[in-house]
Amino acid sequence: MKGISTIGLDLAKRVFQAYGVDELGRVVVEKRLQRSDVLVWFGKLAPCLVGIESCATSNYWARELSKLGHQVKLIPPAYVKPYVRRQKNDRADAAGICEAVSRPSMRFVEVKTQEQQAIQVLHRTRALLIQQITQTGNALRAHLAEFGLIYAQGNMGLSQAVNAAHDTKNNDIPSVAQQAMVSLTEQLKTLKQEVMKLDKQMMTWHKSNADSQRLATIPNIGVVTASAIVAAVGTGKQFKSGREFSAWIGIVPRQNSSGGTERLGRISKKGNPYLRRLLVLGATSQLQGGRAGSGVGDQWFGELRRRKSARVASVALANKMARVAWAVLTRGEGYRAAGSATVTENTLMATAA
Repeated sequence: MKGISTIGLDLAKRVFQAYGVDELGRVVVEKRLQRSDVLVWFGKLAPCLVGIESCATSNYWARELSKLGHQVKLIPPAYVKPYVRRQKNDRADAAGICEAVSRPSMRFVEVKTQEQQAIQVLHRTRALLIQQITQTGNALRAHLAEFGLIYAQGNMGLSQAVNAAHDTKNNDIPSVAQQAMVSLTEQLKTLKQEVMKLDKQMMTWHKSNADSQRLATIPNIGVVTASAIVAAVGTGKQFKSGREFSAWIGIVPRQNSSGGTERLGRISKKGNPYLRRLLVLGATSQLQGGRAGSGVGDQWFGELRRRKSARVASVALANKMARVAWAVLTRGEGYRAAGSATVTENTLMATAA
């Protein structure tokens, strides 16, 4: 089919909707496609610009359509919504995508490789198992509390709760309830073993990836955070600055400015909540550990800590860590503490700004 310059493709499980226009913006094609017909139909088209909303399957389709010679761009769904006219349906969504992808100021999502997606699956599986460990541990504590046995939060308290569930000499717990609680302890054991397996796989991949190893040189960023950043953003070169990267994570102040007056509020919490959580946890570890001279911006952080609350200081440090991480990724060099002869922290921060 000739004359098509831009196509908006609305993805679904089975029935897809394509909406194509020519160079003058005139509608050339509107077509419903079955999943099995998508690649066949696009294979018959001359190379053109294809817009797709970023979603669970968008990276797969972007890679497949790129193999056919098309230029594929992924758009965040929130950026497509303003271009959807009136009622929402597949045709309107595809038309909105087609309009949005042609905007010169539009921001796009980097297409992920299979390797990046594989590591993200590893992280998501690990996060789910840890969530199940927390849920199971809380359930065990709650059941024991019903019989007057209270244990502290944390791993030590959980270990004591597990021992109590296996204590056959404790007559305060009926045997029926004790058998049920033993099932929970066995589930806890299995979940922890699976998490350990995933940690080993993550470590193996980390040792084979240079970008992840460079990120791990930044204080308070370990294997989990480093591999998660690489899986999410790759080289990071799709961001113009460290602030743009931290804004994408959602760890910069939310603005409500008008009339030349800047009003900054709490962090936006947009973008990637998983990376944001990991960075804040890493920053909190520096706050709680009190490791002077071993963190990012120790002098700056110390002064900030004296003026602000612990949570505000840790989130601000996480913001700085994100900017340093962007600088390390894009420069292709490891982190060096302030005063280093090659790459100082001030140099990295200047680049990140």
